[in-house]
Amino acid sequence: MDAIAERYQRFARAEAAGRSALYETMAKHVAESPDALTFLSRLPRDRQQPNLLFAALRLITGTPASVREFDHALEEHANAIAEVMLTRTTQTNEPGRCAALLPVLARIEGPLAVIEVGASAGLCLLPDAYGYDWGRQSLVPPDRSGSAAPVFQCHASEYTPLPVRHPEIVWRAGLDLTPLDVANEDDVAWLETLVWPEHYERLARLRKAVQTARTERPRVVAGDLRQDLQALIADAPGDATVVVFHTAVLSYVTDQGERDAFAAEMIDDARVTWLSNEGPRTFPQFAEAAGPVREDMFLLAVNGKPMAWTGPHGQEIRWI
Repeated sequence: MDAIAERYQRFARAEAAGRSALYETMAKHVAESPDALTFLSRLPRDRQQPNLLFAALRLITGTPASVREFDHALEEHANAIAEVMLTRTTQTNEPGRCAALLPVLARIEGPLAVIEVGASAGLCLLPDAYGYDWGRQSLVPPDRSGSAAPVFQCHASEYTPLPVRHPEIVWRAGLDLTPLDVANEDDVAWLETLVWPEHYERLARLRKAVQTARTERPRVVAGDLRQDLQALIADAPGDATVVVFHTAVLSYVTDQGERDAFAAEMIDDARVTWLSNEGPRTFPQFAEAAGPVREDMFLLAVNGKPMAWTGPHGQEIRWI
C-alpha cells in the first residue's frame, strides 16, 4: 500500500496542485487513509489511478464537498464504485490538447492522414474543426463547424511557432481498447465526469466538442496499439503524410520495455511522423534531452525529438 500512497501523493503534488484544490485534498487524504488504501489494494494495479477513483466516486455519488463526504461515499458505495473502476477506464478525451498539438501539426507537410492512439471518443481527431486563441494569435473555427464549435485558449511561449491556418487533414482514424460513442449518453456522462470538478470552462468546451463530433463522426476502431496500429497505418491514403499521435496514453503501457519498443517502431517507420505528448516519465530518454524536467507538464516530441512542454489539458505550450 506504500506504493499506492506514493502514487496519490505524487498526483496531489505534480498534477492536482494549482489545478484542482478538491482533487489535491482528496489525493493527500487517500495517501494517508488506511480504509481508502485497503479499498484500492483490492483492485488490479492498472485500476488504482487517482483520476479513475475520483471520477467513479463522483459518477456514483456526486462530487464530495469534503474528505468526510468522500469517506462516507466510499464506505457506503464501495461495491458500486469498484464496479465502475473495473468496467470503465480513464479515457479523458480533452479536446483542448489540440491547441498544444496544432503548432506541431501545422509544421508537417500535408495533406495529412492522422491516427490517434488511445482516441477515446475521437474528439482530438478533429483539430481542424475547432477554434484557438493563443493570446497573440488566434484561429476561428472553420465555416463547416459553425458557431457551435469550441474555441480553446492556450498560453503560448514567445518562441512557439503559431499556425496561421488549420492543417489540411484528408483522412483520420482513432484506435482505442474500448472506444466511447458520442451518441451514447452513458459514454458522454463518463467523459463529463472525467473533467475535474472546478474546471467549468473545460466542461463547457467538452460539450461543444461532443456536438461537433456528433456531426463530424470521426472513425474510432477497437484495438490495441501493440497489435492493431499497423493495419490502420496501411489503410491511410498513400498520397498523404501519416501522423500518429497520442496524449497521456503510453503511460498506461506499464512496461518500459514495451513503451520503448513502440517508440523505436514509430521512429523507424518511414511512412509515419510520430507525435508523443506524454508525462516526462513515460519516455525518460526524450526528457533527458529536453532540459530541466517539468513533472507538472507533458513533453511533446516529434519522432523522439523534444519540441515543447505542454499543459496536461492543453492550456499551455512552452517551446523548447
